[in-house]
Amino acid sequence: MSFKAIAARIFAEIVYRRTRKWARDPLETQEKVFKALLSKAKNTQFGRDHGFAGIHTYEDFARKVPVRDYEALREYIERVVGGESDILWPGKPDYFAKTSGTTSGAKYIPITGESIKYQVEASRDAILHYIHETGRASFVDGKMIFLQGSPELSEKNGIKFGRLSGISAHYVPNYLQKNRLPSWETNCIEDWETKVDKIVEETLEEDMTVIAGIPSWVQMYFEKLNAVSGKKVGGLFENFELFIYGGVNYEPYRSTFEELIGRKVASIELFPASEGFFAYQDSQKEKGMLLLLDSGIFYEFIKADEYNDENPKRLTIADVEIGVNYAMVISTNAGLWGYDLGDTVQFISLKPYRVIVSGRIKHFISAFGEHVIAKEVEYAMQEAIQKTGAQVQEFTVAPQITPQRKELPYHEWFIEFVKRPDDMEAFAQILDKALQEQNSYYFDLIKGKVLQPLKITPVRKSGFQEYMKSLGKLGGQNKVQRLSNDRRVAEGLEKLSQG
Repeated sequence: MSFKAIAARIFAEIVYRRTRKWARDPLETQEKVFKALLSKAKNTQFGRDHGFAGIHTYEDFARKVPVRDYEALREYIERVVGGESDILWPGKPDYFAKTSGTTSGAKYIPITGESIKYQVEASRDAILHYIHETGRASFVDGKMIFLQGSPELSEKNGIKFGRLSGISAHYVPNYLQKNRLPSWETNCIEDWETKVDKIVEETLEEDMTVIAGIPSWVQMYFEKLNAVSGKKVGGLFENFELFIYGGVNYEPYRSTFEELIGRKVASIELFPASEGFFAYQDSQKEKGMLLLLDSGIFYEFIKADEYNDENPKRLTIADVEIGVNYAMVISTNAGLWGYDLGDTVQFISLKPYRVIVSGRIKHFISAFGEHVIAKEVEYAMQEAIQKTGAQVQEFTVAPQITPQRKELPYHEWFIEFVKRPDDMEAFAQILDKALQEQNSYYFDLIKGKVLQPLKITPVRKSGFQEYMKSLGKLGGQNKVQRLSNDRRVAEGLEKLSQG
């Protein structure tokens, strides 16, 4: 075992013990974070506007600081973008992560020196927990690739602007720089297809041991590797040990990945965003991701079925329950206060606090009152794949409220298959049954003949890539919307169906 691998195992033990220390006392940990955030920001413009100096309890905070989404916080953020200091957080942020907004163009998420430190540490600690649990560390001597956006940054008013993944690229530790691929020049290529071709060229002869990225785009990389080399990824990279991912549920992709790789590979799930790094999979033996309570983020939760109430109840981790769908609200050391992240989570453990990402609060189907969420359609897809041996590249779901023929409305599943099921009708029946079992409202609508069972519209090969490219969102951190309550995504895919 190399010196680097030995050092990684020692460091993994230190990080594991540090994590367990705060995880054993989660309420006190969050209380310390809460008080530290308020103390640091009390003299900012936002802190003065909301009376931070007079906030002594969480109840005070919830009364004085309303829950806001990006649009409601935009007035403050635009002042920071304009170069003002001490608005949301002392001084100016080091960066703005530029993301695509859904209603009003680009969004600029502040990233401070404090917050980027925790982003980088969380990525590192996820791998160190794997090393601690498995004892496997030799992969640190191999090459690692992180499929991400360009690290090139612009600057305005003393603040650098770029994508989160590009910003993070500037913080790769020195001891990993020699192991890291692709090259800086390749990482700066904006066109995704050109970039992937160049990454294939650079990695083809390397000893790749860790590969990370959003599953759908990593799958594109794997397919190109297969086409160029004529080998399975696991045969090409014999020491490939670890796939790290985030952004979407891996399970619908797992069987396709194992086919492309030629064997099983361990995986680690992460829950990062421009607004913060919230959780990572800390164990190969346990489901879900450890919620990071000691990382400069104070968490609140609102039950998803109460989210649209006039005054929904805000909860801390002391009040959450297992299995309930919650909208996540955060206050951070980057100056986001009572910020509605837009993601929904469910707790699957309270000792320690572990979560799964269940979807987006605004991404659901409830055209008929069923309120189907991403977790439910992903589970249904996983069931259908496992029971039929089909392989799926990508999929999304939308309601069909007004079918052309005189028939009942239904949910339409747009699916791009890598391997089609032998019996498409049986595949659809498994999907529908699994969805009914998870969602009692959907079950009642089918039983009451308000809806007919779902229908599948196969999408041609690379159809989802064509769709994302048409939106200017091919590759990087962009994700296909898993489900929607209207037909906008569906209409974009209809012309890409197989007919």
